[in-house]
Amino acid sequence: MSNTYVWSVTSMSTLPDVPNQPNYVVNVNGILTGSNGATPPVTASIGYNVQLVVEQNEPDYVPYAQITEALAIEWAQEVLTPQGVSNLEACVDGQIESIVNPPVTPSQQPLPWVSA
Repeated sequence: MSNTYVWSVTSMSTLPDVPNQPNYVVNVNGILTGSNGATPPVTASIGYNVQLVVEQNEPDYVPYAQITEALAIEWAQEVLTPQGVSNLEACVDGQIESIVNPPVTPSQQPLPWVSA
């Protein structure tokens, strides 16, 4: 079974003084959470911080009060590119795998030629 992912936004930062575009979003912070779908599910998450490019007089400018979480996630994923999105998901996959199948941790042993 493949993992499923949920993207969320925890905060956004704005610039107040971009001409004709008040509270222009320049930074999106969030969390990507993955789940393996088992019963009970194993979940893991990773934070992300994406800086957006300021484009003065952008024709697609969205007033701050009209921004949805889905739109902010879309902006973040566009900046990350498909490869960046895939890399974040792979990090979450690795965390889940380490929870399901914990890695073996080596333990330090006394040297066999040294008497106690």
